[in-house]
Amino acid sequence: MGRNRGARQPLESFAISRRAVSFVALGLVASASVVPLTRVPAASTEQLPVESTSAAPIPQSAQARLVAALRSKIPIDPIVIAADPYMIWHAKEPPRPPADTVCGVRFERDQVHYRLSTFATSLAARAAGFAVTHFGACGTCSTLQDLAVYLETPDLTAPVRRCGIRTDSSAGLACVEALGFSAACAQTWLYNVQNTRRQCFGVCAWSWITGEAPTREDGRLNACLQCDEDRSGPVFKATAGRTRRNSGIHSSIPRSTDEIAPVVHDYVPDLAPR
Repeated sequence: MGRNRGARQPLESFAISRRAVSFVALGLVASASVVPLTRVPAASTEQLPVESTSAAPIPQSAQARLVAALRSKIPIDPIVIAADPYMIWHAKEPPRPPADTVCGVRFERDQVHYRLSTFATSLAARAAGFAVTHFGACGTCSTLQDLAVYLETPDLTAPVRRCGIRTDSSAGLACVEALGFSAACAQTWLYNVQNTRRQCFGVCAWSWITGEAPTREDGRLNACLQCDEDRSGPVFKATAGRTRRNSGIHSSIPRSTDEIAPVVHDYVPDLAPR
């Protein structure tokens, strides 16, 4: 027993050392682009209807069929991203849609192509023949392709962070796209991680080197995730539109159930019960 405990310590030290070397390298890259920290208002939790209850988790077999069906659908005129939104909204808080706003999806006759549109309420979306795909306005990550990634990959923090470490932006973008995101959503995620690197590098470096858990014992986010939530979250939500929480999806970061929107993705053709 004593020999096993002693063996673990060098291994743990080695793992921490490897992470430390990675972050020293990243620090050299980030130091050229670090800007003074400006006060940005903290984002409140995503606004959901008061009467909402969290959507029930999808069984694994049903989720696999859903993910495959989502990836087979093609958006018509999806939202694109023309510039870095963090430069556009630097030191300003982007507008947030009213609490009842939803992004709706409607399939064409071929049941392959679909349209996305923003509505003031769920009732307005249904009246126009649209199903709610997430709460909040539509954005660059509202496509069903991006929904498939959120459903299939509960932990996106680590893989996206690894992509953001790359010094070549085109390589970083290709890395994020390889996770399955649409081009516009991948670019939005890359802008997000680059902004977090500028604004939160110091606190996040220590968090990653030490392997800090995403939440503290009292349920609060760790310092790195809280910095990302405050400094990058508002612009990301305003640009991306879709998040896991407003799509009714749980992630690897523990959240209270009232933060998860009551969205059921039962609107996709070719998903008859088996």
